[in-house]
Amino acid sequence: MEPRLRLPLGPAIARILRMPSGRHDYTVSHERVRMRDGVQLLTDVYVPVGTSSGAILIRTPYGRDGLIAQLTAGFFASHGYHVVNQSCRGTFGSGGDFDPFSQEIADGADAVAWLRQQPWFGGRFALWGASYAGHTAWAVMLDPPPELATAVVAISAHDAHWVVHGAGAFSLEEVANLMDGLGHLDVGAARGILRGVTASRRLRPAFEDLPLTRAQDTVLSDSGMPYRDWLQATDPEDPVWRNMRLGPALARVTVPVLLQTGWQDRFPAQMLEQYERLQRRGVAVGLTIGPWTHVQTATKGAGTVMTEALDWLAEHLSATSDRQRPSPVRIFVTGAKEWRHLATWPPPTEERVLYPQPDGGLSETVPPPRNSPTAFTYDPADPTPAVGGRVINPTIGGHRDNRKLEERSDVLIFTSTPLVEPMEVIGSPRVELVYETDNPHADFFVRLCEVRQDGRSINVSDGFTRLKPDQPNGPIQLRLDAIAHRFKPGVRIRLQVSGGAHPRYARNLGTSEDPSTGTHLAPSQRVIFHGDGGFSRVDLPCQPVRLWTATPR
Repeated sequence: MEPRLRLPLGPAIARILRMPSGRHDYTVSHERVRMRDGVQLLTDVYVPVGTSSGAILIRTPYGRDGLIAQLTAGFFASHGYHVVNQSCRGTFGSGGDFDPFSQEIADGADAVAWLRQQPWFGGRFALWGASYAGHTAWAVMLDPPPELATAVVAISAHDAHWVVHGAGAFSLEEVANLMDGLGHLDVGAARGILRGVTASRRLRPAFEDLPLTRAQDTVLSDSGMPYRDWLQATDPEDPVWRNMRLGPALARVTVPVLLQTGWQDRFPAQMLEQYERLQRRGVAVGLTIGPWTHVQTATKGAGTVMTEALDWLAEHLSATSDRQRPSPVRIFVTGAKEWRHLATWPPPTEERVLYPQPDGGLSETVPPPRNSPTAFTYDPADPTPAVGGRVINPTIGGHRDNRKLEERSDVLIFTSTPLVEPMEVIGSPRVELVYETDNPHADFFVRLCEVRQDGRSINVSDGFTRLKPDQPNGPIQLRLDAIAHRFKPGVRIRLQVSGGAHPRYARNLGTSEDPSTGTHLAPSQRVIFHGDGGFSRVDLPCQPVRLWTATPR
């Protein structure tokens, strides 16, 4: 088929998303790229009119036409890059069956082998990918090709087992939504949006019915996705995960890598690990974390992340600009509503300790040693619900008002007095709970909230753990999500303590049954000590005022 001339990204769309408008027209040709097993993957090649600034490889399950392709492959082509936009196996006309995340290592290597044989290929290329396409980029970097010059990865994890079981409990809501979405990629944009909006209602049986395996045969029966396999493969060394754990790429890649995410995205923990491991090895790595959820990174954050991507590619691929990134790390400080440039992550901080008080307070004063503990009962038949937080579904995630949740008897809250001066927390808070439970099969979910002057309690950072059956009593430390947040004068800091966040994490049945096949439920009572028996505490990594007040906005 003859290449067809296309125009750059429309000025109206560019203005809405605050993305820089490209100036290059480009053509798109359609190829069939043969994999080593004979399967052919449909691939679009974008060729800018005029001189090319280099080649970019994108491997995606989201299709090669429509708005996503226009905002990614078309965007880079309009800025002068050759772009290879390939549909993953079993998606949008590509041959073979789609087995999510497990086939990208071999297929990615074969795509690169095809790329290096093209007469227009100049000998160097970049990888770009967001979300699933970010995983395909890490799959190529597992055995980095010598022609690879740089990579840009956004809102993506490198370890699928961590995504599914890394917290210690099955990520029920996320996996059910993921399997539902990936199983219906070809329904079209309008129906896809409708399915996303109605997902929580449609998938409710997957969240509420027991055993959890039943969902494979009910609400996910037409998806064709490996839900049951993922649910039951709790061991990271299980063969199910063999081709989906790409951590070794972090020990092998040597080219510059730009990482981009949002504080309320699902994957900051993985992307911070990517940054820290690459940085320790001396790899040139950039990290940007904005005030976004997963979806907002591609909408509200599009102007920022795509402008940064262009600058990074100009510096490390095309060498068309001598502009360098101002600092390795760029973060948005929520609360302060300002961007901050850092030399590294985490920055230097000073620890401040807050103690839960027996009257429900939270202060820097150590409670008297004879205070009685506080207790609550967790009932898996009425599991404590999840509200907001780092989930992909935009209808339920992000910053939310927690007041209704905090009215429940199975949620303890400890609240400070209004702050008289600002407190800026940058890093990963820690909560140490001194506890007892009458049932060794138990979870803890802890959360920091900002209680605003109008009474709204907005989640800022979370932590979750599933206790080991031989650890029914004693202190335990929970490392909360990394944050960069300024608590302003007049707000209060609140600590929540509960026994779960369902269906974000599958409820603990309270029994020794396999969580995937069990059906019996048993409640459990937790006791939290803040005096007699020990002192629970919250450790906050705070940026000294003298540092952040001197930082230019």
